This record gives sequence, C-alpha cells and structure tokens, in this order.
Amino acid sequence: MNTVLVIQSLISGIMMGSVYALLGVGFSLTWGVLKVINISHATFGLIGAFLAYTLLKWLGMDPIFSLVVSVPLLFFLACLIFRFLIVPITKAKDVIVTSMILTFGIAIILENLMLLIWSPDPRLLTTAYTSKVLILGPFYFQYPKLAGFLMSAIGVLVIHFFLKKTYTGKAVRAAWQQPDAAQLYGINLRRISMITFGIAVASAGAGGVGMAFLYSFDPHAHNLWLIYLFLVVIVGGVGNVLGAAFAGLIIGVITGLSLAFLPYQWVNLLTFGLLMVILIIRPHGLFKGEV
Repeated sequence: MNTVLVIQSLISGIMMGSVYALLGVGFSLTWGVLKVINISHATFGLIGAFLAYTLLKWLGMDPIFSLVVSVPLLFFLACLIFRFLIVPITKAKDVIVTSMILTFGIAIILENLMLLIWSPDPRLLTTAYTSKVLILGPFYFQYPKLAGFLMSAIGVLVIHFFLKKTYTGKAVRAAWQQPDAAQLYGINLRRISMITFGIAVASAGAGGVGMAFLYSFDPHAHNLWLIYLFLVVIVGGVGNVLGAAFAGLIIGVITGLSLAFLPYQWVNLLTFGLLMVILIIRPHGLFKGEV
C-alpha cells in the first residue's frame, strides 16, 4: 500500500470532514436544544453558498469575506422564522414530527426561490486561488479545500467557546439540560431558543460556503447535504458540538480513504455500512449528547 497516498487521502478527508462538521453543528444544536429537526438546515447552507457566488461575481468579494453579509442576514431571517413559524409548533404534542413537516415545507419554498433567482444550473466558486496548490514534501494542499478547512475549524471553535465561556452560551446549555430550572433562574427560554436557532442557521450559511469550496452546487444540492447532516448528528450525538465536529472528521476520513482505493459507486456503500456498524455498537452515537 502506498503510504503517501494513504496520508494524502487522510489529509483530504480531514479537510472535507471539517466542513461537514461546521454544517452539522447547527443542525445538532436545534435538534438537541430545541427538539426541532430542521430539515431546511442544509437549504440555508445552500443560500450561503449562492450568496457567496453572487457577491464573488458581482463585487469580486472573496467567498470567505461574504460571510460578513450572509451570516448576519441568515441569523436575522432565522429569528423571524423562529418567531412566526417555529414558536407556534412548540405547543404541538409531538414537536419533532411537526417540526420536520414544517421545515420540509420551508426547504421546498426556499429551493424554488433559489431556482427562480439563480436557475437550476450547477455553480462553482472560482476564485483567484482556485487552481493554486500548497506543496509540502510529497503532500499537496489545494487552496480552496485549505480555505474551507480553516474557515470550518474556526467556526466550530467559535461556537464551542461561545457555548462554554459566554453567559448566553451557558444559558443555551442550561436550557438544554434543565429547562424548568433555567426558567427559575431567570433565563428567558423563548429568547434563548431564538438565539440558538439563529446561530444554527447562520453557521449553516458558513458551512454552505465551505461545501461550495469542495463541490459544485445547484438548488437541489441540499438534499444530498441533508444526508450528511443526519450522519454527523447521529454519530456525534444529538446536541454535542464537539461530537458533531469529530463525527464530521470521521465521515470525511472514511470518504477520503474510500475515494482513494475504491470505485466511486462503492464509496457511499462503505461509508453508510461502517456508520451502521458504529450505531449498532453505540446506538446513541460515539459521544455523549451534551451541548
């Protein structure tokens, strides 16, 4: 076995996995904290990718800098959606099922809006460094993948430290662990829930830009991205930020190694097969479900 090829595949897998992690962290938060399975999460990531593409084409803005526009915009949009659509369903008997139906409808609406605005043609982020490669000895790092990796790693760390070190972040964790006790201590659960939903959707926008660095995308791409979101959350543990991050890396490494040594049609079979084995051994995921 070619050792260089194995290490290079691991590197590529880690860079892919970091992007899956950033995209999956917010999905895990809404599921764990709010008990809302947001089927439209990947769609918001796709909106982030299309905004990055549009700002690049119109203004020449680097996709990473486009986050200055897309992250606040998606946060504000998420707060509106939470206030007028999510809050009413929290009174439902089965919030999880109801939320899945509602957010599936949101995903369909957003997909059709993207079709109207951007057309169904596949898009690709093409920057000044798209074709550039960093070479270190026998290994190479493609600049777009490296940019996606660094952006995703920083994004996951920022969310982690927000939850661990800030008052609002600690309130989010308290609302997940003991909602009744959190209210007794003066935490406004509705406000904290809205902030959680906003952060989750905003992080999806950043993750979408990372995915656009790796793959071409079109308004239907969120369907495939959603599969990886479920894998990240289920393997990493619902509500666990670092668990989602490690699960993303695991999935990325499995995918990277599979692409190097197997025909493409076997990659998903191996990925899902190994993850099924993991879940048989650890039904609640590899990591404890804790924000």
